[in-house]
Parts: sequence; C-alpha cells; structure tokens
Amino acid sequence: MRLRPAVAAALTALVAAVSPAGLASAGPSAADTPVNVTVNARAGLATMPATGLGVNDAVWDAELGTTAVSDRLQAAGVRMIRYPGGSYGDTYHWKTNTAPGGYVAPNTDFDTFMASVRRVGAQPMVIANYGTGTPEEAADWVRYANVTKGYGAKYWTIGNENYGNGHYGSGWEADDHADKSPSAYAGGVVAYADAMKAVDPTIKVGAVLTMPANWPDAVVGDGDAANWNQTVLSIAGSKIDFVDVHWYPGGTTAGEALARPEQIDDAMYLLRRQIARYAGDGADRIGISLTETNVGVGEDTQPAALFLADAYSGLLANGVFTVDWWNVHNGIGTVSTVAGQTDYGDFGMLSSGGCTSDGATCEPPLNTPFAPYHGLSMMNDFARPGDQFVRAGTDQALVTAHAARRPNGDLAVLLVNKDPDNAHPVSIGYAGYTPADAAPTVYSFGNGDTAVHSARTGSATSQTLPPYSLTTLVLHPASTPAGAPATPARPTASAVTDRSATISWPASAAGAHPVAKYEVYRQNGAISEELGETTGTSLTVRNLDPGTRYTVNVIARDTAGKVSWASPPLTFTTGSPASSACTVHFTDQNDWASGYVAGVDVTNNGPDPIDGWTLTFTWPTGWQQLSSGWNATWTQDGRDVKATSLDSNGRLAAGATVNIGFVGAYTGPNVLPGTFRLNGTVCTVAE
Repeated sequence: MRLRPAVAAALTALVAAVSPAGLASAGPSAADTPVNVTVNARAGLATMPATGLGVNDAVWDAELGTTAVSDRLQAAGVRMIRYPGGSYGDTYHWKTNTAPGGYVAPNTDFDTFMASVRRVGAQPMVIANYGTGTPEEAADWVRYANVTKGYGAKYWTIGNENYGNGHYGSGWEADDHADKSPSAYAGGVVAYADAMKAVDPTIKVGAVLTMPANWPDAVVGDGDAANWNQTVLSIAGSKIDFVDVHWYPGGTTAGEALARPEQIDDAMYLLRRQIARYAGDGADRIGISLTETNVGVGEDTQPAALFLADAYSGLLANGVFTVDWWNVHNGIGTVSTVAGQTDYGDFGMLSSGGCTSDGATCEPPLNTPFAPYHGLSMMNDFARPGDQFVRAGTDQALVTAHAARRPNGDLAVLLVNKDPDNAHPVSIGYAGYTPADAAPTVYSFGNGDTAVHSARTGSATSQTLPPYSLTTLVLHPASTPAGAPATPARPTASAVTDRSATISWPASAAGAHPVAKYEVYRQNGAISEELGETTGTSLTVRNLDPGTRYTVNVIARDTAGKVSWASPPLTFTTGSPASSACTVHFTDQNDWASGYVAGVDVTNNGPDPIDGWTLTFTWPTGWQQLSSGWNATWTQDGRDVKATSLDSNGRLAAGATVNIGFVGAYTGPNVLPGTFRLNGTVCTVAE
C-alpha cells in the first residue's frame, strides 16, 4: 500500500479511498463468559527499545516544526520520527529543501525537523534519496548532520519502497536509474553505505525489504535470479545494519484488519530467517525497523487505536527496534461512520483541520488528536524503554493480551477488546509472577473517548473490558525479594537435528546466593513447558518434533530458591532425519505473493517397492490452503494435507522418484511445510 500526499495549500491532503465496511461482532453470549487471560513471566520476549514508539513526519506538512505538534508527540512518548515523508524520500533534496514534482511546505527543512526532534526527545530516522539522488548527496547530508551540526543522526535508510519502481509492474516510487532491478538497488545500497560511513562510521544504514506475505514478497521479476529480499540481502547484507519494512495489513472490514496482528510472529520469523540465510556472516547483527503502518479501515477512529496498540506490542515484542505510524498529519479523505464515530478517512494521528471539497464536512480543529494518537499514548503507559515483554494470551479471538515486566518488578498488562458491541469480563492468571492484592492502576481508552483515563479499580485477576477498548493494568509484585541471580544472556542453539538441539548460554552472575541450576523452558503459546535443567551452562534437549519451530528461555535459580528474570528468547527450527526410507524435495516454483506453484519430488529410499503411497504434511499456519494439485489425489482437512497415489503411479520402485505438485494459496506469512510423511514415515527433506 502506498500513501502519497496530494498537493494542497497549507496541510496537504491524502485522499484515501478506503470505506470501512462491516465490523466483526461476537455472538450474543460472548460477553456472558469470562475471557481467560494467561500472563507468563517465564516466557521472556524482546526488551522495549529506546526508539520503539515512532511516527512519520513529512516536508509537505506545514505543522512539522511547530511547538504544538512537538508537545503532542512528546506527551505520547514518541522516541523516533521519520523524515522527509514516505515516497518523498526518493525525490527530496535536502540542500535545496525541494522535491521536484511534489509540494514542500515552508519551514520544513532538515534543521527545522531536527529542532522538533530534539524538543520531542526523539531520534531521527532519515530517508536518504536513492530514487533521484546520489551516494555523494547522501554522504554530504551525513556530514552536515553529524559533523557540521553535531546532530548525531544515527539511523539512515536508503530509499523508500524502492520495489515499487515499476520493476514488478506497479510503479509509484521515483527511480531515475535505468536498471530498476533488486540487484541494482542492492548495488546502490553498497555505494551509499560506503560513502556515508566514510563520513561517519558510527551511523546505522538500512536497506528496504518487503514484509513477508506483502507484495512483491517472493515474486521473482523478469530477468532476476531471485526475489527482492533475497537479492538485496545477498548483495548488500555485509554493508547494512538493519532492514526496513512497511506493513499495511489490508482487510475490507475493521474485523479483518484487527485480526491481522496475529500474523506478526510468523512474519518476523520469516524475515529473520531470510536475513540469516542470505545476509552472510554476522547476519544476526542486522536489526529490523518497521517505518510505516496504518490500519486502513477506520483510521481516525477506534479500529486504528486498537490496531496500533496490538501491532506495536506484537512487533516490539519480536525485537523490531522502531514502529512508526503513518502519519502525523495527512488530510481529510472519504468520510464515514465507524462504530458510531465520524471517521474522516485521514491517515494522520492529528487533525489537519481541513474540509471536504464541497465543504459539507470538516475535521476538528488543527492538531486535535485522533484515536490512534491515544492508542500511542496507551503504548507509552504500557511499555517503557528497558521493560521486557513477556508472553500473554487469551482464549477469545476478539480479546488479545500483551504484557511487559519492568526493571522495578512491576508488571503491565495490555488488554485489547476488539468487539464493537460487547463488554468482556476477563479472568487473569499469572505464571512466574505473583501480583500484590491492592487494586492496580488501570489505564483505559474506550470508543469515542478523547483521552486516556486512569484509576485504581478492580483487581489483578478480574477486570471488565468495555466494548472496543484498550485497557492497561500496572501491577506491583506481592513481594520484591532482593538478591536474585542476574538474568541469563540470550542462549544459542547448536547441533540442531530433527529430534534434538543443544542450548547454551553464558553463566549468570550470582545474587545473594550461589546459582544452583538453570532451567530451560519452551514457550507453547502463553504456557511454558520445562524442557530440562542443569547445573552447567548448556543442555541438550531431546524428543523434539522434526521440522518444528521452538522458542525457549533460560532461567537461573539460586540455592535459596530465588529465580532470575527470563533470558531473551531463542528461536530455532528442527530439521528432518539425516536418513530415512524416503526423501522429499519441495520447491516453491512460482510465487505471486498470495499463492504459488509447489513441486514435490518423493523418492523411495528403501530396498523394496511401495505399492500405494500417501504423502501427508500439515500447514504451519491457519492462513494457508490447498487450491489444486496434480499427479495425486489431493485433499485438505483443517491444516492437514494429504496426497494419495493414482493407479498410474501407485507403485514406487526402490530408488524411484515420483513428481507431484499443487497450487497453494495464502493470506498471511507463507511458512513452508517442513515435515513430510510417506505412509506414516518421516522423510528426509532435501534442500
């Protein structure tokens, strides 16, 4: 999705032709049954970064440098601001403060922007002009920013959505290069990074990638050897410090859009796997920024606030170092009513104060906060820099939960009620944490509210969530025992096979008592299951399932029974058997970012022929499905897929291979199946 401002007089309007339609609602009895919420402090996730809460600003926004806006952003906890504004990043020339073909408002130059950033107390994310610029221009910008002015601008992205330059058939991003292929962009990233870091070696340089399952992810263009992400990482991986992606979740209704954050874990898993596979040695140093997102349905009203809190929490818990909302201001679009509130079709956090062309409808006064602004404020109440996200979950799809543990021992729990019609009572259980009996501080933001409210109400285990609302509980621990062991550092995995893996970690510093042992836990949803314990600093875990993703944490326990915080998470995936009676070679032969053609070669490695065979696998996610297949009878039941031999190919001689295939479809991150069984036997999966 590409949002671009149309030239206007003062604040430029982006007309977004998105009309909110039917809102998902729970059945009449949904609110009668308490939602069970589980918060698991043993299941540690990422730590909230200092740059976590971000927004986009733009040179076509005349309010960019005003104190009124800076005060709003500071109050909401904004800690990163992106400039000069989406696709303008590939037309903007910083020395002249111009963007040929576009509108640049007065008082929006780089120095004005940096003054605003400093007032807010944030860091800048600067887009270096790849589309119509040069490495020399970018290097001069770094020199001016960090040598001449001493701004200390650390994060620089090379371009914006450069895959949208027409190479894949759809073009909105300016690109003056004759070669618009991913390899050309990657070569440009190398040149830009070299030139910019020659001026200031301390800066961080990012390359533009596509979000898994978002166009043109997995698409291989004409003349290319691989898709955009693989090509860029393979060529420029050694030169970059982070990758930059955008995510507009889509969906024709608020209900569809609000369900999309459940895809975040899989999307981040795929993106990190791409980085690890293609970026070369030291790929684990490469961070991830997500510098544009918006709900797209009800963007000024409650769906946007709910989506923002849900998506920011999920992304930051997955280690993304900044999430930046599109946009601070944007302009009135298609006006509609969403859950009883007027939605102006404006992708901004703050009102632009404009009217429709016929003057029939006007936005609230300039800089009035829209609902997503309050969603961002709620995020600031929920998770602060240095807090560690921990796993939380619910048994009701319309209610989601997130949690973060603070350095002082407090625990914050964010609850999102996506049901526009019903309040939901919740019953909250805790693992690895005992809250105090006193009523918690509760922050709330409901449909139609104009501010986040706070009160001490309810209990740590029982609350009622209003319809279409955000609720954050801040809890104190029942006790704060001193002298616990230090938190173990992030573990690593080695010797990973189909059935086992060795988990290792550095020794933890002892607290008041010596460390007695370490416990290794697997995250299974919001539940932790202990895989084993040891007095050493490594543990080989066995009886694992082939082709399965595991996320584990390590906890240190001392001789007095005091336990540390959970380590940062480690995620690894088991493989297939080194040898088996069968081998499967699976290939994604042609992908169009919502479906693909799969080739499956099945080989009988046994000494005897097979008379009649059945190949089975399970989709890793719930948004994958079988469309059609050939050379076998294909069926799908839930997430289980089965291919049964035909009369013509049912006899598979020893050493023989049969080729079958299917067309698969997906509406979320496409994690390919990793385990195949032939007549019940787990096969080796060949690369």
